[in-house]
Amino acid sequence: MLEIIEKHIRTIEQTTLSTAEEAENFRIQYLGKKGILTTLFADFKTVPNEEKKAVGQALNALKTSAEATLAQIQVKPSARKSGPVEDFSRPGYATPPGAHHPISLVRNEIVSIFERMGFAVAQGPEMEDDWHNFSALNFPPEHPARDMQDTFFLAKDPDWALRTHTSSVQVRTMESQKPPIRIIAPGRVFRNEAISSRSHCVFHQVEGLYIDQNVSFADLKQTLLEFARAFFGEKTEIRLRPSYFPFTEPSAEMDIWWGLENEVDYRMTKGTGWLEIMGCGMVDPAVLESCGIDPGVYSGYAFGMGIERIAMQRFQIPDIRAFYENDLRFLGNFSGAV
Repeated sequence: MLEIIEKHIRTIEQTTLSTAEEAENFRIQYLGKKGILTTLFADFKTVPNEEKKAVGQALNALKTSAEATLAQIQVKPSARKSGPVEDFSRPGYATPPGAHHPISLVRNEIVSIFERMGFAVAQGPEMEDDWHNFSALNFPPEHPARDMQDTFFLAKDPDWALRTHTSSVQVRTMESQKPPIRIIAPGRVFRNEAISSRSHCVFHQVEGLYIDQNVSFADLKQTLLEFARAFFGEKTEIRLRPSYFPFTEPSAEMDIWWGLENEVDYRMTKGTGWLEIMGCGMVDPAVLESCGIDPGVYSGYAFGMGIERIAMQRFQIPDIRAFYENDLRFLGNFSGAV
């Protein structure tokens, strides 16, 4: 066995490797799992004791020689393509800071304010069935209020649609939880509306729901006033105008004083100075009953606001379409904002 090992050592000493393919074949032949060295080390146990020292030293020498030959190979690099050479002495480019989308900035701030007021965040699917999107909210099939919201119905199943409001999350919460319930539901909603500087077919809402005993309209008004002053400033003025929603009674629209200082103010408020930011009202007893809550024991209020409108007021953005055009020049205005 010693003679075989020495023969391999002499062969390796005379071997010249010039290509990557030759090097790989050499590695497999001598150092592979089924290579010569693996076989010789396996046969080492049959060597007589008096020869083990010499054979072991020879095996180690063979392994060292094979590894050294493989390590010394120099494969010629391929010819460099002609062209300009990179100047590594030039200063590097700084990585630009990331930017939060203005919708995310406003949504996170709204959620944070209501969380401090004791509201928990609830989520729901964007594709909803008729019950959660309409019927449980007091929209019977023949009710004219369905015409208030142009809906993207799913073609293969007219009983399913892209949700037109996050009120469907309120229904799911009332069905699965017992009062007291205090939640907000931020999310994206869809309506088949004409796209303009003031409206879009995709937008974001934050809706709130509070169900407990002895909840009154005064509780709703105070909650919304606290939110408005926490978000827009301590001196913010609000007004509530009577309105109509199938799922609340009485219902109201809430406006904040935007002002009339420039052309954007006049355009966004239609010359009134007031900007409508949400609808609200006391939860209709029929909605409570359809969700399994006794309206004789519990009452509650609900509200919903569009995030885009508030973001436009916050950042003085004159066109709602800017939120969805992915223009890096627009998004770059919010770099580093948190």
